[in-house]
Amino acid sequence: MSSEVKKHPWHMVEPSKWPFVGTIGAFVAAIGGVWYMQEGPIWGFLLGVLIILYTMFGWWRDVVNEAQSGVDHTSPVQHGLRFGMVLFIVSEVMFFFAFFWAYFNASVPFLGIASGVWPPEGVVPLETWGLPFLNTLILLTSGATVTWAHHALRVNNRKQLIIGLALTVFLGFLFIGTQAYEYGEAAFGFKDGIYSSTFYLATGFHGFHVFVGACFLTVCLFRASKGHFTSEQHVGFEAAAWYWHFVDVVWLFLFTCVYWWGSFGHVPS
Repeated sequence: MSSEVKKHPWHMVEPSKWPFVGTIGAFVAAIGGVWYMQEGPIWGFLLGVLIILYTMFGWWRDVVNEAQSGVDHTSPVQHGLRFGMVLFIVSEVMFFFAFFWAYFNASVPFLGIASGVWPPEGVVPLETWGLPFLNTLILLTSGATVTWAHHALRVNNRKQLIIGLALTVFLGFLFIGTQAYEYGEAAFGFKDGIYSSTFYLATGFHGFHVFVGACFLTVCLFRASKGHFTSEQHVGFEAAAWYWHFVDVVWLFLFTCVYWWGSFGHVPS
């Protein structure tokens, strides 16, 4: 294929082993996880995770090489990749919509099972303007730094691109660390009723998405240091930036609904 002259702008992907290897990894991880939950050893689950990580490294390496070839990622292909990322983010919006629906179903009386008292009696919510507000400032600042990095890339300022990305990655992992500390300070556990279930599911999955986004941006940082991105071609960076802004917006809804509005009914003892 590489020796043939392309008569179209599309990228004809070469056969790849990675979907098959990734499927094996997911299957091993699922079986190993169920086995571990039934008091079995954990090595099966860890083996599956290692196969998945190996798949991610190899598959993304191939995609990066395709992007660097100079012939595969044409303008129509880049447009398709951007549109695919938009559809992925829309699916993520629906994913978090389910958690917010569960939260409001439990907390708003006329929507579902709520009793009219929220948080439930005996639950001491986290102080809204403490660690949650600090984490909000951290994440919003990271949104500004990734925008700075994007602007620097569009004007071919590689130094500011690297600085902006490095700051964004640092703030992302700082957010995760602060949230882990916040969980340690919480007065309610994972199994303490509907409040803790909806709280930890929504904020925990968001934290996982922040981790994924921070890893995504870390890869972009290494690629930027190697000069992979140009002002005309940087779809990988754009996808990471869009994803990062998505987790920013989700956090604003979480902070407003779960931490701030959700603590109105608490009466200090």
